Amino acid sequence: MKVTDHIKNANGKTLFSFEVIPPKKGKNIQDLYNNIDPLMEFKPPFIDVTTSREEYVYIDKGNGLLDKRITRMRPGTVGICASIMHKYQVDAIPHLLCGGFTKEETEYVLVDCHYLGLDNVMALRGDSMKDEPYFKPIKGGNAFASDLVQQIADLNRGKYLHDDVEVEHNSDFCIGVAGYPEKHMEAPSLLTDLKRLKAKVDAGADYVVTQMFFDNKKYFEFVEKAREMGINVPIIPGIKPIAVKRHLQLLPQVFKIDLPQDLIDAVEDCKDNKAVRQVGIEFAIQQSKELLDFGVPVLHYYSMGKSDNVHAIAKALF
Repeated sequence: MKVTDHIKNANGKTLFSFEVIPPKKGKNIQDLYNNIDPLMEFKPPFIDVTTSREEYVYIDKGNGLLDKRITRMRPGTVGICASIMHKYQVDAIPHLLCGGFTKEETEYVLVDCHYLGLDNVMALRGDSMKDEPYFKPIKGGNAFASDLVQQIADLNRGKYLHDDVEVEHNSDFCIGVAGYPEKHMEAPSLLTDLKRLKAKVDAGADYVVTQMFFDNKKYFEFVEKAREMGINVPIIPGIKPIAVKRHLQLLPQVFKIDLPQDLIDAVEDCKDNKAVRQVGIEFAIQQSKELLDFGVPVLHYYSMGKSDNVHAIAKALF
């Protein structure tokens, strides 16, 4: 079922969903199941599965020289989605990236998703390579998330990259995109970033999931400005509980977001990461309650590697 249909069928009730990371290659999917199992208590209608772009590794050739190779450390997003759907009978949403994929490779992935019965996809530009200061699309790849959305929307209409005629039995993907309450780090202003979000919606995006934020006012203002601009699709808040002390430096550095001073003070007063994790849970519970009162369509949690803190938050809410 499409995310938008899940929201409609909820009749105004806020849904619970979460996002997971594929295990690193060589690891068993059971580790992922162990983190998903406890969260099924809260009946998530869908689960997001991230995709990692390629990385460079350096192989010692034994003669003092290094051989530069490309690898993917967390492969198997589509396969994991199929496995999640089979095991839990919920919709799984693969993340699709511009970075590291040609348009042809993207089309192959979309065809696989259609064959497997996946109704939803999340279209993202993705990050730059670790050794590149700015994002660069590979040759033959989509440069912007709006381009990727357009490619998916074209496929929904039966328009394939190299076919002269439209295919009658085409896909019907529900397309999600990312939104940034504190603007994307590369955008010169929030207004510019909202215009880019509008372009993604105009290209065919059906719903928005926001980057993590810790100040609900910024989300409320973001939604208001988006509506004023004519962005009328569901805007789902993305929530990540603080889990370790280094998040105080890591999250603002990586995601260019602000942390409330009361959260900073509470974390800095903690003697160990166990205490930090509890602070993160309690803050996220209060943040979620305010979002529930606002009437958000879904509370979407970035559970990532471990789910015990997300379980504790959901237990207090649902």
